[in-house]
Amino acid sequence: MPEHTPSTDAAPNRPRSRTDLFMSFTWLALQGFGGVLAVVQRELVEKKRWMTREQFVEDWAVAQIMPGPNVVNLSLMIGGRYFGLPGALAALAGMLAAPLVLVLLLAALYGSVADSAAAQGALRGMGAVAAGLITATGIKLIGALDKNAMGLWVCIGLAALTFVAIALLRLPLAWVLLVIGGGACLWSYRVLGRTGKETQA
Repeated sequence: MPEHTPSTDAAPNRPRSRTDLFMSFTWLALQGFGGVLAVVQRELVEKKRWMTREQFVEDWAVAQIMPGPNVVNLSLMIGGRYFGLPGALAALAGMLAAPLVLVLLLAALYGSVADSAAAQGALRGMGAVAAGLITATGIKLIGALDKNAMGLWVCIGLAALTFVAIALLRLPLAWVLLVIGGGACLWSYRVLGRTGKETQA
C-alpha cells in the first residue's frame, strides 16, 4: 500500500514530549545509513507530519548554511521550536547517543577488514546508493518551491548556478554561500517587501 503524502498547507502534528523527540530522532539517526536527507524528509514530513514540505525546505536551508552537520542543526531547531533548550538538547541526544555507540562498534569491526576487496566494494556500492537517495529526495522537494516567494524558475536557476559553481568551477563553498546565497536572500527580501506593499494597498 503506498504511503499517504500529507497536504503541505499546514503541519498537523507536533512532538508529544521531549521523550518523543529523543526517541524519534534516535530512530531517525539509526536509519540514516548512506543518505540521511532522504530519511529525515520521509520521517518528519511524510510520516510524523511535524513539518510541511515548505517548512522542511526552509529549515533545511538554514541548517545547511550553519556550521556543523545539517541534520544535527535541524534537530536542534525542531527541538528548540517546541520545547525550548531542553527540547533542543533532547533532540540532539537522540541524534548522537545510539549512533555514536554503533559507529564505534562498526569502526572497530571495519578496522579488521578494511583492506579486503569485499569491504571496499561494499563502500563503493553504498556511495552510489547514497547519491541516489539524495537525488531522489531533491527531486521530490522541487514541488515545495512552487510556494517560494521568488517563484519556481528563479529557484531552479539559483540551484543550477550553485551546481555550476560548486561541481564544475569548484569555487569555495563560503564564497558561493556569500555571493549566490546572499543575492538570493536580498532578492527574496525585495519580492516579499513588494508583495507586502501590494497587499496593504
